[in-house]
Amino acid sequence: MPSSSRRATLATVAASAGVSVATVSKVLNGRSDVAPTTRSLVQSLLREHDYIAPSPRRDGAVATDTVEVQFDDDFSTYSTEIIQGLVGAGAEAGVGIVVSVRKKIDHAAAWARDLAAAGRRALICVTCDQLTTRQLTALSRVQVPLVVIDPLHMPHASVTSVGSTNFAGGLAATQHLLSLGHRRIAYIGGPATAACNQARLHGYRAAMEAEGVPVPPAYTRSGHFRYEDGLEYGAAVLDLPERPTAIFAGCDESALGVMEAARARGLRVPEDLSIVGFDDTQMARMASPPLTTVRQPLREMGGVALRTALRLAAGEKIDSHHVELATELIVRASTADVTCAEHA
Repeated sequence: MPSSSRRATLATVAASAGVSVATVSKVLNGRSDVAPTTRSLVQSLLREHDYIAPSPRRDGAVATDTVEVQFDDDFSTYSTEIIQGLVGAGAEAGVGIVVSVRKKIDHAAAWARDLAAAGRRALICVTCDQLTTRQLTALSRVQVPLVVIDPLHMPHASVTSVGSTNFAGGLAATQHLLSLGHRRIAYIGGPATAACNQARLHGYRAAMEAEGVPVPPAYTRSGHFRYEDGLEYGAAVLDLPERPTAIFAGCDESALGVMEAARARGLRVPEDLSIVGFDDTQMARMASPPLTTVRQPLREMGGVALRTALRLAAGEKIDSHHVELATELIVRASTADVTCAEHA
């Protein structure tokens, strides 16, 4: 990925075209008093230089600095926690937060130019698919730094990312269930190739292996971090001839789906089935019973991402391209000793 350079100015384009700055300005403003061949040449060079027009200002007011936050999917309680962290950090820094859902990017250069032209100081992507080299290059050329929160795939080495200690969280969740005497423990996670899911799954497996507890293939399921997947895969493992006495779900939404699958089968939580989630969103605290979960510091992650993005936009060097914040096991009422479950 090429290093970023200074943004092109009207003078840069004018020098390349061999015309005056005034002529370039006329082309930008759609004036008719420019020869067609000259207009075509200038327009071509504006694209070649990735020229970004200054953000419009009204009544002489200074345009508000903004950072765009893009999600790949519909918003959830997870998204809300991230956004609250970003908005809080933005208010402290005097920066506005623009939230959007990322659409298919057909033309990377135009997409990046639009971000810069809208006055975005930086772009933050949340749980997004990996950006292509072309998209990263386009962002670099227009000097819009990128920070990724909780990436689904490990980003390019030059991309800055903020996440949490997913492996440690998966380990702690499983160790908690093992400490309660559970040995038949299933894992219902997100996309199989997602880096955060792999880390949580590896933490689960590490805890099971350390105790010498085998994991039947049918006890691990991959889907999406959604309620519907918890419901579907929770039903699948609970219908096994030897059902688990505990389930570790890769997110709180999935855990609530598992909880509903258990209720539909007449199983009580935690008397017949212990459940652990991941994230500690508001729904974990509002669940019935309240959900034992691994707290992922989502608001803090949003704040760190925003402050890091602003440092990059200011041309400052950062200590690390990847930051992991600590997770913490929060024990509530959805987990209990295995004794009752084994005799259910």
